[in-house]
Amino acid sequence: MKLPRRQFMRLAAGVVALPSVSRVARADAYPTKPVRLMNGFAAGGTADIFARLMGQWLSERLGQQFLTENRTGAASNIATEAVIRAPADGYTLLLATPANAINATLYEKLNYDFIRNTAPVAGIMVVANVMEVHPSLPVKSVPEFIAYAKANPGKINMASGGAGTTPHVFGELFKFMTGISLTHVPYRGAAPALNDLLGGQVQVIFDPIPSSIGHIRAGRLRALAVTTATRSEVLPSVPSLAEFVPGYDASFWCGISAPNTISIS
Repeated sequence: MKLPRRQFMRLAAGVVALPSVSRVARADAYPTKPVRLMNGFAAGGTADIFARLMGQWLSERLGQQFLTENRTGAASNIATEAVIRAPADGYTLLLATPANAINATLYEKLNYDFIRNTAPVAGIMVVANVMEVHPSLPVKSVPEFIAYAKANPGKINMASGGAGTTPHVFGELFKFMTGISLTHVPYRGAAPALNDLLGGQVQVIFDPIPSSIGHIRAGRLRALAVTTATRSEVLPSVPSLAEFVPGYDASFWCGISAPNTISIS
């Protein structure tokens, strides 16, 4: 996906706060050496796209390399812990996503406390996810999908980039609020999940718009609704889920966090 430079500049404007990530960084006219931006998800997904775009923009803006690194596994917990254990000097940063909030309740025991062990640096963007289906599924609207799912309980496969990711949690919320049954199929990242949806191996996904919009516009996938309470400006003809499921509202967001000075054992 290619994001227009002007649009990305608006999304990224908040990161001018980066020089405040640490006292060491400020004293050294931060950054004086390459910076690692850790991403807990596989290449090709929305988080990866924005991590790489952000790294490129920061490299141009601040005159040092911002190297994006995919440290996948455990719904971003591996990348998060790696950042938290790094020196709190501003040279190892984390692309924070909803998974960091979700994991606090999804996992009974983590090796860290995300709020206590990280320091927020800047917000990057908030976008809608989109409920989309393979064109072979005989539905063209959310009400038709609900009716088809109720008539075929457990026969629709719902893909996600892994347990606890937004496609998973947003799909579970939809199931809960509509009373339907979908079979969750977790993948090791959003990109392989989307590839199997394109191939028809699974039937539905609740994917962030940036990684799916090209497929929707090309007719390879059929968008039924966006997950935010209102319609998206980039898909104005696609209704919101709240138009059919009152009260449904969910967004994908990402930002930058740094390790706090508080260490973990």
